[in-house]
Amino acid sequence: MINFENELKKFRPSLEIEDAEEIIYNQDLDDMADVLVSLIKDAKAEEASRHTRIRS
Repeated sequence: MINFENELKKFRPSLEIEDAEEIIYNQDLDDMADVLVSLIKDAKAEEASRHTRIRS
């Protein structure tokens, strides 16, 4: 039979997994709300720019 206590004592996490985990958690990723807010800001800025060009 497998002795789970001994197996757990021998366990060593893979270095690649630890490196990948650190890289993933340190990423500053935008969620969909951030993307939508950015798109709306860009659209408003573009619209304001068009109005300025039309008035000139």
